[in-house]
Amino acid sequence: MFDKVLIANRGEIAVRIARTCRDLGIRTVAVFSDADRQSLHVRMCDEAVRIGPAPSSESYLVAEAILAAAKQTGAQAIHPGYGFLAENAAFARLTTEAGLAFIGPSSAAMELMGDKARAREMAERASVPTVPGTPPIEDAAAASAAAEAIGFPLLVKATAGGGGKGMRLVEDAAALPGLFDQARSEAMASFGNPAVILEKFIELPRHIEFQIVADHHGNVVHLLERECSVQRRHQKLIEEAPSSFLDEELRSRMGAAAVSLASEASYRNAGTVEFLVDPDRNFYFLEMNTRLQVEHPVTELITGIDLVELQLEIASGAKLPFVQADIKPRGAAMELRITAEDPFDNFVPSGGRIRYLREAEGPGIRNDSGIATGSEVTPHYDPLIAKLIVAGDDRQQVLARARRAVREYQIDGVFTTLPFFSRMLRDDRFVANAIDVSFVDRHWMSEMAVAPIARHEELLEVALAAAAVSKASPAIREGGVPAESSRWKRFGLEDQLGNR
Repeated sequence: MFDKVLIANRGEIAVRIARTCRDLGIRTVAVFSDADRQSLHVRMCDEAVRIGPAPSSESYLVAEAILAAAKQTGAQAIHPGYGFLAENAAFARLTTEAGLAFIGPSSAAMELMGDKARAREMAERASVPTVPGTPPIEDAAAASAAAEAIGFPLLVKATAGGGGKGMRLVEDAAALPGLFDQARSEAMASFGNPAVILEKFIELPRHIEFQIVADHHGNVVHLLERECSVQRRHQKLIEEAPSSFLDEELRSRMGAAAVSLASEASYRNAGTVEFLVDPDRNFYFLEMNTRLQVEHPVTELITGIDLVELQLEIASGAKLPFVQADIKPRGAAMELRITAEDPFDNFVPSGGRIRYLREAEGPGIRNDSGIATGSEVTPHYDPLIAKLIVAGDDRQQVLARARRAVREYQIDGVFTTLPFFSRMLRDDRFVANAIDVSFVDRHWMSEMAVAPIARHEELLEVALAAAAVSKASPAIREGGVPAESSRWKRFGLEDQLGNR
């Protein structure tokens, strides 16, 4: 095992990696930009090295600065977390060439699975079902010809990157040329690669992914699935494990497909194979993420496996300590991504200083956070600031605990997605798990965000939350409820005035 690891990231994931390293007696090195000098992840690590100004392009995305920090501090390995350089094959290659262990897959596997067109070819060789589609297409005329065979609606998708960038939904032939050019332009701007493919659009699908782990001795195991269908604009908001939509037969087939794909790609370390599942339970390969996922805690809670610890062990040459038959789900878990965004203004990012923070506590509650009272949320980075993870014996208990935890969780200083969760966790359709990937985009602003408070328990939350904030937060105690909170009252969410 390593003696010292550099964490090439920031925020909640850097804090989370540092904690496991500390449990294992591994010293840690943080890297930070000027904007993060006082950040929680810097305080959590044993050493910290400045790598540049606030913009990520001048700090967290500068491989040379990170490798110099590793050399300066004597780190033996680099954990990239997720985001920034986590799926950058060139960085993984430079890390190993510098004599350091990269805690993730090889650069070759990263290049292979990071390209959607090549990953699709790999899936087909592994007999994994794929969505009808095309190889990369370079001009609108060829796209129009291919679209006739696929049928509408269809997606134009960048072969590189993710997060919905370089992706356009095309409803009919007339719209294809313009949207095709838009997707290519955005792909070039976002990833430096304009290549796109066409894929049939699967209507009302679920997004279900399988966590896989693979060692350097040929062993590959999946650690069950996560349901990630609650998302907006292709960004996940709520993740659950296991998925109550799957039965054992479908779970077994999808898990076997994920393992087959990882084996075909000679994959190592932790990764995620993502699928779309249509209402008739047909599943299709979507993509593979060659890194630790944001939603990995729900897998940890239902398997009892620390994924970061396992990543470290695999990178140091150890064999997997279990086989597939050992992996059994224990209870259920749900993750709520707390982002600094205003859910009542189309999830526009919100910045500012955290003037007061009270995290939820109690049975089954886990907080993975990158903030503390006094932390500054800047516009330079992803708006994810914390994750509230809830575990229980079954989904019903998890829902009850999640509602209580969201009610207890208080953030003052920035708008957050907590009020969104307050409403979503009580929506009858979500409670019944009658969801798909378009659920939030179809229903949030038109229905849930404007639904008036009608239940006794929600009215009670208004009083409790207001009392808690006015008592605990000097900013509100002195100045009264901020003027911008009037918008929240219009949406019937006075119960979350502290969550801003």
